[in-house]
Amino acid sequence: MAVEAYVFIECEHGKSREVMSKLLKIGGVKGGRVVTGPYDIIAHVAASNFKVLGDVVISKIQSLSYVKRTLTNVIID
Repeated sequence: MAVEAYVFIECEHGKSREVMSKLLKIGGVKGGRVVTGPYDIIAHVAASNFKVLGDVVISKIQSLSYVKRTLTNVIID
């Protein structure tokens, strides 16, 4: 079952654009925006199943330099 999610990303101060450029090179990341508020980036991620989605978030997004934390919201409609 295909799954999509919005991943809210908090970055180190002043590093949002640098994180965004690396983020867009990750397979499954469909796009993203630098935003204001408690999170610095909102990314749109697609994966073939929940395990792959988890791997993308944990192994790829959270391991990027300057990423402090993430919050994943699965799209249901």
